[in-house]
Amino acid sequence: MPDLLTDSESGDVLLSARGISKSFPGVRALDNVQITVRRGRLNAVLGENGAGKSTLMNILAGVFPPDAGEILMKGRRQTFKRPHEAQQAGIAIIHQELNLLRELSVAENIFLGREPRTRLGLVNYSGMHRDAAALLAPLDLSVDPGTQVRKLRLGAQQVVEIAKALSLDARVLIMDEPTSALSDHEVEAIFRLIRQLKARGVGIIYITHKLDELPHIADDVTVLRDGKCVAAEPYGKRPHDELIRLMVGRELAELFPKSVAAIGEEVLRVANLSLRRSEHSADYTVCPTSLRVRQGEIVGLFGLMGAGRTELLQCIFGLHPRRSSGEIWIEGKRRSIRSPRQAIAAGLALAPEDRKVDGLVLAMSVAENIGLAAGATARGIGLADPRREGALARRYMNQLGIKTPTVAQPVRYLSGGNQQKVVLSKWLTIKPKVLLLDEPTRGIDVNAKREIYSLINELARGGLGVLMASSELPEILAIADRIVVLSEGRVAGEFSRDEASEEILLKAALPSGRPPARQAG
Repeated sequence: MPDLLTDSESGDVLLSARGISKSFPGVRALDNVQITVRRGRLNAVLGENGAGKSTLMNILAGVFPPDAGEILMKGRRQTFKRPHEAQQAGIAIIHQELNLLRELSVAENIFLGREPRTRLGLVNYSGMHRDAAALLAPLDLSVDPGTQVRKLRLGAQQVVEIAKALSLDARVLIMDEPTSALSDHEVEAIFRLIRQLKARGVGIIYITHKLDELPHIADDVTVLRDGKCVAAEPYGKRPHDELIRLMVGRELAELFPKSVAAIGEEVLRVANLSLRRSEHSADYTVCPTSLRVRQGEIVGLFGLMGAGRTELLQCIFGLHPRRSSGEIWIEGKRRSIRSPRQAIAAGLALAPEDRKVDGLVLAMSVAENIGLAAGATARGIGLADPRREGALARRYMNQLGIKTPTVAQPVRYLSGGNQQKVVLSKWLTIKPKVLLLDEPTRGIDVNAKREIYSLINELARGGLGVLMASSELPEILAIADRIVVLSEGRVAGEFSRDEASEEILLKAALPSGRPPARQAG
């Protein structure tokens, strides 16, 4: 067990957790884990998905109790039975998976249960909107506090979640993958805010898989592996390669494996596909866009936040029929795709950006989720067939290496990387011709990323066409055969694997400063 400072050794310790253990059915999530948070310092918590990071954070935040161990705030032992008690003690958490009510406004979400009141006891909406705007300003989110959260993109919703935690004025702030859905500009705003918070004496626990963030913000580092603490020390004592080795328990010779696949005939062609911002709007989120994907080819779709990557994939998959126009050709045949059902019938599959909201049914089992797209393959006529479903799930569980005690396990209990494999398994059951991937490695650890990359390569070698949207330059450069860059809803460039570099792609992706996109006529 790594040595950690105790309260008696350092008067600046805000929080210390000792000997924390927690088990779930079939899983030992934490085993005698320790962590220390000091005033004005950021402790970066690293580890693979399933290492126990989120379990530890949920215990510190009062979501559920530990089986063993103790939590101390300024030397006083604390017992949290619910999140509200942790908040009262000065602990706030920003969850990786958003915890917002989509039908409520931005301001209502930030102050939910703590709404300011007028003298008559009514909600003071003007004051609440003013306070919400003040919290959002340092985060560089320009949005009306009265806007419903469901109308915001995922990155903007993440910023609202951060503002909600900041409104609690916590002494210890837990940030679980806070930048996973943010643009570079938004990330820099978060880093500025972190520096301000540290200057005010706030202690921060920061979970991330992005090791390149650490030099900008980290003071200490804690590494978890298989539910145990394998390192706890000031940041900078080890190079990143050694931190990765500690996280996965072995050397990673190559983070981004790329294998050569035979490129075949054109399998997908998109011609002048566009998307209006609203049904009656002349403004366009995606301007007329054309691209093609061939059998065995991985085409990368790169762009900054708001460039239109997600919207383009959604249009191809038939999600916005009333606002989109253009032509889609599958294996040389023009297809009318006005719904996901038609897209699936044409041979398309979409793994969405937010797998927990749009890609999975969290309350259902692994087997049930894998069988969702297969329909009659996994089910009898009108009724679920557990035997067929289970057999199908076990086949893909073995093929993709899904780590789960049983196919009956609810998918919500799987790590992020294994959940993503379930999403891919669901679509592979229908044997698609083209796989559309939207940020396929968002929020998963370095080793799980490697497994996903290997799987994508394997699918391409099998003749599948892949169109993959990603905001991570190293990822897109390493895995794509060809890269299409979007900027402000337009194709800003197309580059072969040999032509592309980080500098070239980023230069093409940067906004030009031109007015919002409009379609003539």
